[in-house]
Amino acid sequence: MDFGLTPMQEEIRTNVGRIMQRFGEDYWLARDEDHCFPDEFTDAMAEGGWLGIAMPEEYGGAGLGVAEAAVLMQTVAKSPGAMSAASAIHINIFGPNPIVVFGNEEQRQRWLPPLIRGETRTCFGVTEPTAGLNTSSIQTRAVRDGDQYLVSGQKMWTSTAQEADKILLLARTTPREECERPFDGISLFYADLDREHAQVREIPKMGRHAVDSNEVFFDEMPVPVGDRIGEEGKGFQYLIHGLNPERILVAAEAIGIGQEALDRAAKYARERVVFDRPIGQNQGIQHPLAESWAELQAAWLMALQAAWLYDNGQPCGSEANASKFLGAEAGKRACERAMITHGGLGYARELHIERLYREVLINWIAPVSPHLILSNIAEKALGLPKSY
Repeated sequence: MDFGLTPMQEEIRTNVGRIMQRFGEDYWLARDEDHCFPDEFTDAMAEGGWLGIAMPEEYGGAGLGVAEAAVLMQTVAKSPGAMSAASAIHINIFGPNPIVVFGNEEQRQRWLPPLIRGETRTCFGVTEPTAGLNTSSIQTRAVRDGDQYLVSGQKMWTSTAQEADKILLLARTTPREECERPFDGISLFYADLDREHAQVREIPKMGRHAVDSNEVFFDEMPVPVGDRIGEEGKGFQYLIHGLNPERILVAAEAIGIGQEALDRAAKYARERVVFDRPIGQNQGIQHPLAESWAELQAAWLMALQAAWLYDNGQPCGSEANASKFLGAEAGKRACERAMITHGGLGYARELHIERLYREVLINWIAPVSPHLILSNIAEKALGLPKSY
């Protein structure tokens, strides 16, 4: 049993770390204040070939696994960029998974290379205001009209839709009441985000101001039949295939943010002198920070285990969910403890701790709540009755 990173993974961490050093805390503070998308950063990641780390080599990707993608995203998040940096490229890393697995060859040739090169920017249209986490209740409809579908409805919390020219879109093609099972009759599309038929409204929010979140309203947006991934009505099953990798990547990002906050807190505790001694000499400071170090290390091992299982074709649902739960909890606590360690300065924008805290909350809340994760683990891992 080997708990170390492979030479390839170490090389990923080193090379991505060099890119992150080019975008320091002043850059990310400026993006947080001006709400501008970090184009320079995403261009640098595309130029380095990192957007295709888990995509097949024949389409321009690196052909590596979720474990390598997790190392990439943990390195990106363990920087002043935090979730602003991670979210700017997150969809490129895991989003195309249904295209790779369930798309046809023509679709893969047409869609994947521009994504990997960073020429195409996409967003993810799943969540709806009336459905929440109950995806079987989505109301966005895609009605067949000859060789196209007409999409009408609303999506919520669609990240990067202000910049995106494509959307990975989940919509009902058969009404729920006509389906044998609740999740039947849902189809998955990778479509042009046609601004003549789609209105995008940004949602003002607490943090991660550099990467927009949006409501998207569709009014009979035309989508060619050729832009449907796989069979009609099986889109939810295709989407599920990509959820475990996303859970793992969200965990890696939360862990990275927590480690960044913890490093800053430890440095401050070594240097800050009160009552003629560094505050880091006090156990009231030491113990919470040491506990966070242990929590982050344990969460990282859980994430790597889940990634290993996925990359080796083994069931990993409970492990992926556990890694997301543990990573998000550990990252959030580390940011809280970093803020307390800094005292009043932790609340000041100039030291960046409050921004790390605002951004790590995304990983705790989304894309699935900690409560639903625990319910799923209780059912799947412990055999308890389903509670939802």
